[in-house]
Amino acid sequence: MAKTITEINEKIQQGKSVVVTAEEIIDIVKQKGVKMAAQEVDVVTTGTFGPMCSSGAYLNIGHAKPRIKLGGGRAYLNDVPAYTGLAAVDIFIGSNALPDDDPRNRVHPGEFNYGGGHVIEELVAGKNIALVATGYGTDCYPRRRLESWINIKDINEAVLFNIRNAYQNYNVAVNLSDRTIYTYMGVLKPQLGNANYSTAGQLSPLLNDPYYKTIGIGTKILLGGGVGFVAWQGTQHNPNVLRTENGVPRRGAGTLSVIGDLKQMKPRWLLGTSMLGYGCTLTVGIGIPIPILSEEILQYTVVSDDDIFAPVIDYSEAYPQMKSDLLSEVSYAQLRSGKILIQGKEVPTASLSSYPKAVEIATTLKEWILRGEFLLTEPVAPLPGVESGITFKPLKERPIEE
Repeated sequence: MAKTITEINEKIQQGKSVVVTAEEIIDIVKQKGVKMAAQEVDVVTTGTFGPMCSSGAYLNIGHAKPRIKLGGGRAYLNDVPAYTGLAAVDIFIGSNALPDDDPRNRVHPGEFNYGGGHVIEELVAGKNIALVATGYGTDCYPRRRLESWINIKDINEAVLFNIRNAYQNYNVAVNLSDRTIYTYMGVLKPQLGNANYSTAGQLSPLLNDPYYKTIGIGTKILLGGGVGFVAWQGTQHNPNVLRTENGVPRRGAGTLSVIGDLKQMKPRWLLGTSMLGYGCTLTVGIGIPIPILSEEILQYTVVSDDDIFAPVIDYSEAYPQMKSDLLSEVSYAQLRSGKILIQGKEVPTASLSSYPKAVEIATTLKEWILRGEFLLTEPVAPLPGVESGITFKPLKERPIEE
C-alpha cells in the first residue's frame, strides 16, 4: 500500500478524505490493525500548545513623511525594544524582549509582566501599538524621531518567524536543592517538591514523525491559528540522540523553524506569557498534518504516551552547570497521571503545555482538511535527520572557553 500527497489532495478536494487526530488513530489501529487503517486513513493531524522561546515577528511599518531610517537607530513597541538593524523601516520584535525600565530580577523573583510576546499577542488582537523610534538622519532619510500608533491592519507586512519551535521531546524539570528556583520550566519547589514538563506527548508533531519522513522544509502547517510553513530546521535541531526501538527520541531532539502571516493568526493561539523569576515568552499553537503514505508512516503515528520517555533533570545544579547527570526516565503516561516516583519519593507533576488545547488544534486542522480548506504540501527538502541522507553536524553543547 502506498499513497502520494497528490492523491491525498485529490481526495481532499473531492470531499472523500479520511482525516483523524493523532489521539484518535491509536484506537482505530487497535480496532482495525495497521494494514487496514493505513488503507483507510489519509491524514493524521497533530497539535501542540506551549511556551516557545525563540519566537518573534518581523514588521514593515511603512514610511513616515518625511522618511526616517530606523536601521542603526532605536525602536520601541509599547516600550518594548525591537531590533532595527535590518533596513529603514523593517524591525523585529522577539518574544523575550523586555522594556528598558523592567526591574527584571533586581527584586527576586521578577514578575516580567510585559514583554515581546505580549506585544505580538496585542498586535494580532488588532490593538493599536505605540511606536517610538529614533534615527540618526541622512540626506534620503532626514527625520530623526517618530512617535505614532501602528495597527496590524495598516502596516505593510507582519510575519511570525520562530526559529525554534515544536521541540521533539524535552526534559522533565525538578529541583534537588533546599530553595525554590525560578526557571523557564516554571517554579520548581525544593527537595523534589514538583516536576514540570512541556510537550503534548502523543499529540506532539515531531513525536508522530520521529524520523522526519513527512515533515520537512516547505511543509504547510497550522500556526498561531492561521496558515504557516516549516522554513528550516530549528536551532539546536539534534536528531542524533538515544531513541526507543520504534524511533521515538528519549531526549530533546529535532526542532522546527516556522513562518507565517501574522495577519491571519489569532490571539487565542499566540499568548504573551510571563515566567516568574525568568522572563517573558510566547505560547504558540502549532498543528501539523501527517500524510499516511505507507504503513510505516502510520505505525509512527500510533505512538502513545506509554511509548514516549523523557529524562528527569535537576535544574538547581545539573542543568545550569551543564552536567550530564540524569535522575531517571519517565513515560508521558506517568507524567499525565499527575505523579512520578523519583529517588523513592512521589512527586506531583504539571505540564507547561496544554493537552486539551493541543487536542483542539489537531481537531481544528482536521476540520480544515475535511472542508477542503487546507491542502497538504510536498516538502521541498527533508530536515536533517538520522535517515534523511543529509550530513548533520551534532549539536555542540559545551562550555565556551573563558
